[in-house]
Amino acid sequence: MPSRTILGPSDLQNALASLPLWGCPDGKALARNLVFADFAAAFGFMTAVAAVAEELDHHPDWSNAWNRVSIRLTTHDRGGVTEFDVELARHVDRLVHAHGGRSAGPAG
Repeated sequence: MPSRTILGPSDLQNALASLPLWGCPDGKALARNLVFADFAAAFGFMTAVAAVAEELDHHPDWSNAWNRVSIRLTTHDRGGVTEFDVELARHVDRLVHAHGGRSAGPAG
């Protein structure tokens, strides 16, 4: 089970190095902006992430506008990024690829 301890600066940098398409602009949340072929593909991606999030009992902050999804991962009760966020980000990366998504500009 991933730790819910806030990642220190060096651990956060290591996590970001392993998640090159993610940013952490405010130091409190991992962030990524995505684009898909259309609304159905974006919604399908969000549905797949929702299933993983329920399984992990760790849920993203996100928004959707037609074919775009912005996603932020933070452990609210800890006030920052934990291993739970890193694990969910890795799942998200696999699901982006599976649903034909791609990055849409800088995160944050």
